[in-house]
Amino acid sequence: MKLGVLKEQTSEQRVAMLPDAVEELSKKFQVEFLIEKDAGKDVFIEDEQYSEKGAKTVAREVIFSDADVIIAVSDPSEDEIEQMNANQVLISVFQPLSNRSYVERLQEKKITSFSLDNIPRITRSQSMDVLSSQATVAGYKAALQAADHVREFFPMFMTAAGTIKPAKVLVLGAGVAGLQAIATAKRLGAVVSAFDVRAAVKEQVNSLGASFVEVEGAKEEEDAGGYAIEQTEEFKNKQMDLIHEHALKSNVIIATAQIPGKKAPLLVKENTVKEMKAGSVIVDLAASTGGNCELTKNNETINVNDVTIIGQSNYPSQIPVSASHMYGKNVINFLKLIIDDENQLNLNFEDTVVVGTCITHQGEIVSERIKKAYDRN
Repeated sequence: MKLGVLKEQTSEQRVAMLPDAVEELSKKFQVEFLIEKDAGKDVFIEDEQYSEKGAKTVAREVIFSDADVIIAVSDPSEDEIEQMNANQVLISVFQPLSNRSYVERLQEKKITSFSLDNIPRITRSQSMDVLSSQATVAGYKAALQAADHVREFFPMFMTAAGTIKPAKVLVLGAGVAGLQAIATAKRLGAVVSAFDVRAAVKEQVNSLGASFVEVEGAKEEEDAGGYAIEQTEEFKNKQMDLIHEHALKSNVIIATAQIPGKKAPLLVKENTVKEMKAGSVIVDLAASTGGNCELTKNNETINVNDVTIIGQSNYPSQIPVSASHMYGKNVINFLKLIIDDENQLNLNFEDTVVVGTCITHQGEIVSERIKKAYDRN
């Protein structure tokens, strides 16, 4: 069996597998690796380093023509999907909840596809959860960038020149990215508070030394898989008022709240930004889906009323070595689930993780989560 690893296109700097990951999988299975030329260039890996681990470096078109399984971080283009055939398997992150036309193209070509951002969030799949691993990177980097842009120290300083109070950081959304942002900001010495609609995360927030901003009346669903869901208008108004109150006391807001497949919830309105302290910073990780801040511009840093707003949804690409290492481990653990002892693909659709992550197979949509989302729309 041949596994092909693509070089990421545009500005993405990660690679789906580092040489050590290739070596680890090759020791367990008798598989052949085809690595696109210069795939590791942005993480300072030369083609020879893959060759030393037994992989072949080839042109991009060879992977699409010869590989049984094609592995990437971001999705290949629809034109490249045209080059694939029904016997091939695609493993990447193509956001099926918001990328329906892409899924329909995979259906038409009868390609078996797995989108790793759709892995069920259960205990057994934690080692394969790319959303969690990459969100860890994002939360860490967001806190560092906030500290770099804010005009004062994060920690308290007691000096001969007097005592400097610690910065106040408000984190919106206490998922993996939010929790890592909290942990990093606390390590840097800031006073941190956090908001989330899911009451279940209160204990995690408190365990990291942050205070939990709670709005009563949040709606939660058992089948949401641990993700946040859309709230009522009454709740949204209550949360907006409370966030406004806390925002005016904060030096930094790190916004991470997202709802899979939907526009990011609006949490920081224009009037809030204009009333915040001069020199404050907002880092918006939800920028690509509309932003949690009303004024956010994706992939841009702007200044409004002396408040810096950083719209950045792909921090993992800015720390590509560590992010690629984590992503590659996630992929390895997933491949171990679908490759059998005979070194062949064994797609067990009785397995919760396999069936939950599989988006298309033999011209049909497999994931119940995706089916339901499409039926609602």
